[in-house]
Order: sequence, then C-alpha cells, then structure tokens
Amino acid sequence: MPETAAPAPAPVRARRRRAPTDPPASFLWTRRIVLTLLAVFTLVPVYAMISSSLKPLKDVQGAFHWLPSEPTLRPYVDMWSTVPLARYFANSVIVAVGATAASVVIAVGAAYAVSRYRFAGRRVFTVTVLSTQMFPGILFLLPLFLIFVNVGNATGIALYGSRGALILTYLTFSLPFSIWMLAGYFESIPRELDEAARVDGCGPVGALLRVIVPASLPGIVAVTVYAFMTAWGEVLFASVMTNDRTRTLSIGLQGYSTQHEVYWNQVMAASLVVSVPVVAGFLLLQRFLVTGLTAGAVK
Repeated sequence: MPETAAPAPAPVRARRRRAPTDPPASFLWTRRIVLTLLAVFTLVPVYAMISSSLKPLKDVQGAFHWLPSEPTLRPYVDMWSTVPLARYFANSVIVAVGATAASVVIAVGAAYAVSRYRFAGRRVFTVTVLSTQMFPGILFLLPLFLIFVNVGNATGIALYGSRGALILTYLTFSLPFSIWMLAGYFESIPRELDEAARVDGCGPVGALLRVIVPASLPGIVAVTVYAFMTAWGEVLFASVMTNDRTRTLSIGLQGYSTQHEVYWNQVMAASLVVSVPVVAGFLLLQRFLVTGLTAGAVK
C-alpha cells in the first residue's frame, strides 16, 4: 500500500514584537478602563432622558425603571403645545446664528490685522482682548443691563428685551476668544501666500478673502462652532435680557414646571429635540474643529 503523506503542520502565528516606542500593556488597559467608565458616565444619563421621554407622566413621577412599561410618543407631541416651544426655538436660532455670524466676520478682520500688520498698540490690544476671558460673565450682567436700559431711554431704541441686545451680549463673550484663536491660526499661514496674491493684483482685502480665508477654513469652523455653542445654551443673560416674546430655549424649558406639576417626560423630550442641532453640527464639523484647535498652536 502506498504510504499516505503526513498532514502539514499548522502554521504558527508569529507574535508581533513590541516596538520600543509602543506604550506598555498596563497603559493600554488603563486607557480602556478609563474610556469605558467615561462612556458609561456619559451615556447612562442620555439613556435615562430617552427612556423618560417615552413614558407617560405617571410612570416618570414614580420609581425609575430602565425600560418604559408603556412606551409612547405623546410627550414629543404635547411638548409643542404645553409651552410655545417653536417660538423659543426660532428665537434661539436667530440669536445664535446672528451672534455667530457677527463674531466670525469681525474676528476674521481683527485677527488678520493683528497677525499681518505691526501697528502702535498692537500688543496692548492683544493682551486686552485675551484678559477679558479672565473675568466671570456675571460681572458684566449689571453693566450691560444698565447700558441697554439707558440707551433705550435716550434714543427710543428698545434694546432691553430684544434679540439684538442678546446678540450683542453674546458677541462680547465669543469675540475675544475668536480673535485670539484666529490670530494664532493666521500666524501659522506663510506670508508668502499674501505676497503671491498681491503679485496677482489682489489688495489686502482680496488676499484675505481669496487666500487666507480658504487656507484657514478649519480655524474659522472651530470659531464658528464655539460661538454657536456659547450662544445656544447660555442661561444667565438670557433669563435677564429677554421677555416672553424673545425668550430662548434655555429659559423656555422652565415653562414645563408649573405651580402644580412638572412635566418631566416633556422636559426630557424637549431637551433631546433642542440638542439635535448642536450634536449634529458638532459631529459633521468634528474634523475641522479638531484641526482648527490644534493647527494654530504649531508654527
């Protein structure tokens, strides 16, 4: 009988040799544990909000259960009629978009001047702009309130209680940081690009719009996201500077709490709905945001 050939031995999988620059295994496991704990810490409250928004009010007011016994979408329907949520949503969009647009336009021009020109008082201007971030916002509440009231009494322009006053208020917060950040980002862009644009016939404004702005798009996007998020969720100034007609979402959500009852399921549903624009925008612009926050730090 012909002898049968012995089966070939299974190939031994070579173990990857650890490179000298690889982090130790203890660090990798520590990182996994920490990230897991952070994910649980972040996602559990979100799940509690989603679960509560799908429950009838009587179930939310009782003992908390992780799964809704009677899932319903009724809170997502009733939340629009319990309070004028659509009006609050429109006010928040107008104020946030207006403050963001004004902040980005002014910051681009100011940062370009600071980064490309040497003028008297340049350092003082930069330090002053940056130093405004050291003071808590509540210090500006009373001065801004008095300014808006006195301007309205003197000129007849009703600033207090208007969306325009709230846009100006948020502009004072987002604009200093935006100027400081964009100035550092513009400094990382080679000046040879400006010279090439001027050789082609562009003036300072043309070089800014055609060369510098496209090259610094990640930084501008990062500033835009920062300014929008600052205006979208602000509570303190919105509670003082607005009235029933101009109230924003951050204050309007308090309307679900009455003297007799708190509509917790509608609060959770409304909170999820109003957070969608910020979360969606952050996820879409995350790549530009990370690049914009880091690129200007390295020249």
